[in-house]
Amino acid sequence: MAVRILGDTHALGRRLPQLAVGLALYGASMALMLRSGLGLDPWDVFHQGLQRVFGLTVGAWVTVCGALVLLLWIPLRQRPGVGTVANVLVIGASMDLTLRVVDGPQGLPARAALMAAAVLLNGVASGLYIGARLGPGPRDGLMTGLHRRTGRSLRLIRTGIEVTVLAVGLLLGGTAGVGTVAYALLIGPLVQFFLPWCTVPTAAETPRKE
Repeated sequence: MAVRILGDTHALGRRLPQLAVGLALYGASMALMLRSGLGLDPWDVFHQGLQRVFGLTVGAWVTVCGALVLLLWIPLRQRPGVGTVANVLVIGASMDLTLRVVDGPQGLPARAALMAAAVLLNGVASGLYIGARLGPGPRDGLMTGLHRRTGRSLRLIRTGIEVTVLAVGLLLGGTAGVGTVAYALLIGPLVQFFLPWCTVPTAAETPRKE
């Protein structure tokens, strides 16, 4: 499986730091969702379920599952980028680090506020790492690869994948709740809002200075 190392290097001085910050914030946002105790996004319900059954940390399972999903790219003939590999390595580590230093708040208002902040931060983080244009995350690449190979709609494939991991995660003891629903409803509009502000233009899109 070939890795596209850097692709278009235009504005690379911004793209690599933006990727790193976006992935670190993404992992932190996942940890804050967990600390709120109000539910997780479908993949993290799955990761938490694995942690409760088999041990290790939730962040470790984020990394392990990301690597395993990346292997599924091989038959789909997907090509990972630097951002894809960094996604596997950084997000889980950032999540575990945040969990070590942030405790869950007491009382429903504080927990709801933490959940809201986590979802908002996740939207910003998604805009940052996607906007860096250095490769999709393993799970997004699986979705687009299946779309290309099967011809099914992206919406159908994404829904099928997330319903599956959510169901398995719940069976394993993962936590879903109002936060899961809030994330599902809000993350799309949030990413759509932040992505144009965060996307690094390519050389062809940047006006030349006369």
